[in-house]
Amino acid sequence: MKKNPQPQKIDKMVKTAETYHVPVLLNDSIEGLNIHPNGIYVDVTFGGGGHSREILSRLKKGCHLYSFDQDADAEQNVSKMGLSEEQIDRFTFIRSNFRYLKNWMRYYGVEKIDGLLADLGVSSHHFDDESRGFSFRFDAPLDMRMNKRAGLTAADVVNDYNEEALANLFYLYGELKQSRRIAAVLVKARAQQRIATTQDFLKATEPLFKREREKKDMAKLFQALRIEVNHEMDALKEMLQSATELLRSGGRLSVITYHSLEDRIVKNMMKAGNAEGKKVQDFYGRIETPFNLVNNKVIVPSADEQQENPRSRSAKLRIAEKK
Repeated sequence: MKKNPQPQKIDKMVKTAETYHVPVLLNDSIEGLNIHPNGIYVDVTFGGGGHSREILSRLKKGCHLYSFDQDADAEQNVSKMGLSEEQIDRFTFIRSNFRYLKNWMRYYGVEKIDGLLADLGVSSHHFDDESRGFSFRFDAPLDMRMNKRAGLTAADVVNDYNEEALANLFYLYGELKQSRRIAAVLVKARAQQRIATTQDFLKATEPLFKREREKKDMAKLFQALRIEVNHEMDALKEMLQSATELLRSGGRLSVITYHSLEDRIVKNMMKAGNAEGKKVQDFYGRIETPFNLVNNKVIVPSADEQQENPRSRSAKLRIAEKK
């Protein structure tokens, strides 16, 4: 049996994961999976590998973990996890969008899974990478693609969508009341010159926001563009539908969300069995749903965790068990 990594290596490993993305609600989300021998588990949001590494530390012989991430930067973190040979044998990394979960499980001959974990939202690495255009803190190309091989960028959306389409996406995905004014301002600005960078975008939209709400509203604007570029809501719905079909009876779904749009879809899926929340009743008026809720109330990070990791403040964890 291979020895555990030396303490020095573990320290380095933790730092590597933390600089990429500090795992949120680590213990609660993994406890929620109710890991047992011979189980097959999926982490659909590998990121810095924090959740995956913790799951692997709890897996026994006969278990397996499949982890998904569509970003090439995340794939580089696999070699930094400090895994033993036994753990490597129990682990498969899949570089793909999690919306293709069912296809990949079929490819690996997996018919049923025992648990799935999703830590939604954006890795700290993406916000802190000046070149990717995810944050308005840096002047960078207006990109926002999680998968650099994908075609559509945020600049394409801002410059090529018509005014009504822009207004709709800012309202739906950014929940911004003045979405029509924002769209009109952008259409006017792009007529002068293409909006190519985050600074071009800020220059056009900043005058619309009151100083005290400027950062919050700008974050919502960037969120809306990111969701559109990466088709996040469609991907989430497809992944949750696949997870529902793949989970065996007693299997667990453990999902961390960061904004109300994601949370609504996850809550609806767990309570009603569909993303829209349409409740189907049987002959006796009982609601037919594929899940039982494990936690009726959402789990949120402790005050200590929120202080140590400010980006965890908006996190909500929901756990459900397949009937």
